Amino acid sequence: MAIDSSSREDHPGPSIKRKPSLSKGTSGGTGTAKEVSDLKKATFHQTRQIKDWEADDRDVPPAQNPVVCSADWAYQATDLVKIDEEGVRAAADYINKSLETNSYTPRTWRIHSLHICPPEPYSPAEPQTKKCLDWIFLIASLNFSFWSEKDDNDRYGVEWREGWESSKYRIWTGYWSLVAAINRALEEDIPIIDSAFYSSSELCSDALIEYVFRPCHRSKEDLPMLKDRISIMRENGNILCEKFGGSFQNFIQEFQRKHQNRGTALQLVQMATETFPTFRDETHYKGHKLYFWKRAQIMIAETWAAFYPPSPAGPHPLFPAGAAIHQLTMFADYRVPQIMHHLRILAYPPALTATLQAGALLETGCREEVSIRAASILGVERMREEIAKMRRGDEEGGKDAVSSVVIDFYLWDLAKSVEGGGESVGVIQTVEMVPAHRMRSIWY
Repeated sequence: MAIDSSSREDHPGPSIKRKPSLSKGTSGGTGTAKEVSDLKKATFHQTRQIKDWEADDRDVPPAQNPVVCSADWAYQATDLVKIDEEGVRAAADYINKSLETNSYTPRTWRIHSLHICPPEPYSPAEPQTKKCLDWIFLIASLNFSFWSEKDDNDRYGVEWREGWESSKYRIWTGYWSLVAAINRALEEDIPIIDSAFYSSSELCSDALIEYVFRPCHRSKEDLPMLKDRISIMRENGNILCEKFGGSFQNFIQEFQRKHQNRGTALQLVQMATETFPTFRDETHYKGHKLYFWKRAQIMIAETWAAFYPPSPAGPHPLFPAGAAIHQLTMFADYRVPQIMHHLRILAYPPALTATLQAGALLETGCREEVSIRAASILGVERMREEIAKMRRGDEEGGKDAVSSVVIDFYLWDLAKSVEGGGESVGVIQTVEMVPAHRMRSIWY
């Protein structure tokens, strides 16, 4: 089973019907005195931690990921999606056994046929190292909103090889259509991962980018939000060129210099969100600023996995003092919450289930969206804790360590496998798979 970390989506359900939010950001009632008190305590705790983080010297590792602090507060403030502790324990046991049985590790990233992998042993001077990093950066920049109202034959797809080493062709859909289109362009000698190229409308016109992402013959739609993607390519490419000599490798080297080769994955995520506004996945709910950072975290997690050393005991070439990858959370999108609900890790109230089944298009920052994303983050954190207990190991880099990143990778792969009929989770109790929540956004 290949790590399919990158974006998520695909075909979440029936056609879109706009439907009002269940509450437009209200908590759905006054609640008991204890619930109000708990929320006030959570508000104080979350606000203090976020303010402490915002005031921090970024050279000092933060005590906790602000995404976790945000999720903790939002989970209580929205009071909608719930974490089922029985489901958490059952799923954690199932996932733990599956990870061990299938030898599912960060190195699994390297086996996917469409990935561009760096050379081993690590060599910063090798052109393939820069190529891999620039490829990861562009894909992470465009890694959002692939779902379609159309059926599998009509939806956006890209025809390309089954892999870099294959002579057979197939049609790729969803997130993999993005990867296939970029790979196809590289094969056609279009330098699409060169920021100096794609940031320039003279060198790389909108028409050329449209050509790069052209659909296959059977598709009856184009890549969703293509104009937004072009705008992001221009903006991110210009920032890389103006501040980092036009490469993501230089961005990482500046990070290493700044932190004297002791920086963590979370600090690199923070640097990405500070540098590139289009990675700043943040929203406000009831007057509180919430951090989700889906694409920023997944970009750094992909980078960590791509360069993960052959031996977990060896130093990571990009994080020689330790990545502290356990500080990153899952990547709150719409595909992983869907499988988490199926596994009974998350419990949806009937009204939310009805909204999803109706194919309603949610508004960014509405109660339902915030609650689903927050509960998903906390649900994976709970599973990580349970798996750590099972393995009696919780140190990043240790042989028994399991991060929320790897759990997320696994859950997304599992969702795709279950959807395609390739895997059944009948060994544990599940509920009916409901459509993923729908919205159009550059954040996921």
